[in-house]
Amino acid sequence: MSPSPKPATAPMISVRGARRRYGGFEAVRGVDLEVHRGELVALLGTNGAGKTSLVEMIEGLAPADGGEVRVLGHDPYRERRRVIDRVGVMLQEAGFSSDLTVAETVRMWASTMTSPRPQAEALDAVALTHRADVRVASLSGGERRRLDLALAILGEPEVLFLDEPTTGLDPESRQATWRLVRSLQAAGTTVLLTTHYLDEAEALADRVAIMSGGRIVREGTVADVVAAEPATIELEARDAAGRTVVVDPEDLPPLAGLLDATVDRERVRLRTERLQEDLEAVLAWARRLELRLHHLDARSASLEQAFLALAERTAAGPAPSGTASSDAGTPAAGPNRPEVVA
Repeated sequence: MSPSPKPATAPMISVRGARRRYGGFEAVRGVDLEVHRGELVALLGTNGAGKTSLVEMIEGLAPADGGEVRVLGHDPYRERRRVIDRVGVMLQEAGFSSDLTVAETVRMWASTMTSPRPQAEALDAVALTHRADVRVASLSGGERRRLDLALAILGEPEVLFLDEPTTGLDPESRQATWRLVRSLQAAGTTVLLTTHYLDEAEALADRVAIMSGGRIVREGTVADVVAAEPATIELEARDAAGRTVVVDPEDLPPLAGLLDATVDRERVRLRTERLQEDLEAVLAWARRLELRLHHLDARSASLEQAFLALAERTAAGPAPSGTASSDAGTPAAGPNRPEVVA
């Protein structure tokens, strides 16, 4: 998804040097983050990365132990009354009464708001109109998540916090939720999303921020984050008679961006930082030797690969401080001849 242009106005969410401690443990370690009007930012991280602690500060559920957190220009914890009517929060567990019906739950929630949207409209937006008279206890897990979302958007929030919004949803409901989120964003709603589904972040986010060790170690568009990771080329070679040719990576031509090569039986896997140039060199080499390349697969890294690589590198050593569009753990370009792992 292409990034939304940033207006010349103050960000809707602004975090500067935020810190949060639990006794002697620092869960959030000097984080900077901005989210602008109409923008959707996905905050990603493994368990223990610090994202829940950071989001709780931004939502106003806990104070920052250092730095500055602002939502709509206000401290969301100390000035909660100036913020609460303008934000919507979808938690993993809403905790509403299971004895109430869906309609009663929405009505009770709406009574706490200054100017909620029509209750029927909120239920229709999450496809729960036909379940309005059903008790919450009788809802499926996916229906409860949709009710959580209905309550989060009931006040027509300017800023919306979504915590794992599609957990437990079937594929159709998941796609419907994505469409709803996109429509809210198109109308100007600012969204901070936390999710373990990387395809969800890839589909929805204007930008992603990946946390590890209490810091944001990579931030940017999905394309930016993915571009920092090596691409792969996989191939199997056969001669003109259709016989399999086992390729020794030492027999390949010099490849400008090659990092390493792995051989698994007859299949060769190359990791490269210069996909197009090295793919062209491999194809020219195969033509010259009259080899046919079967199961040829050349692709850029996925968000999942970038996420896992970052998690592995930052777990192995100190996380880089602050926010960064690239991190210190990115492998440097190797020599033309790779390290071969058989």
